[in-house]
Amino acid sequence: MDNQQIEFLKRLAHGIALQFGPSCEVVVHDLRSDNPARTIVAIENGHITGRKIGDGPSNVVLKALHSDSGKLHDSYSYLTKTEDGKILKSTTIYLRDDDNKPIAIFAINYDIALFSAMEEALHAFTTHSDSSDTAPQTIPHNVTDLLDELIDQSVRLVGRPRALMTKDDKIKAIRFLNDSGAFLITKSGQKVCSYFGISKYTLYNYLDEAKNQD
Repeated sequence: MDNQQIEFLKRLAHGIALQFGPSCEVVVHDLRSDNPARTIVAIENGHITGRKIGDGPSNVVLKALHSDSGKLHDSYSYLTKTEDGKILKSTTIYLRDDDNKPIAIFAINYDIALFSAMEEALHAFTTHSDSSDTAPQTIPHNVTDLLDELIDQSVRLVGRPRALMTKDDKIKAIRFLNDSGAFLITKSGQKVCSYFGISKYTLYNYLDEAKNQD
């Protein structure tokens, strides 16, 4: 590379690093360096990988130096790992001369540790702690909506549609409704009977069986 090209890449690296902050390392390798063990001619936020100007090449650079240039392709947003365990999201772009031979590498390495931690925290925050009912619960506006929601929860608890429920399934659902206080709602028994296709007499029997199971 000539001095003008190097200066442009240095400015580009500096601009990208400023744009994305201290977690973003940007490196320029001169593949025409007189010393193939010292290819880095520009680096921003080198603390990410612990490298500096004049340091040696990575595996990617060594591949560029020793492989068939026709088989080398730019790589975008792939994961890499530093010696001290940092996980990076990396991009490698080859700059070529008129003969299509790689003469430089422009590389971006972004430390995604903060995003990984945020992802874990968000997952923990949004995941229901009770594995028996992982579906989000609706906040009802009135007792009618509340009863509908409790009936829906009872069906999810059983794990099969109402039409396929056995007697034991219905007892399990009604036991949940009773434990949840659903029958404290006015005329709830009538609605539950209608929903599960049972008589009021059967409802009372199922409630008795559920209590006996306790």
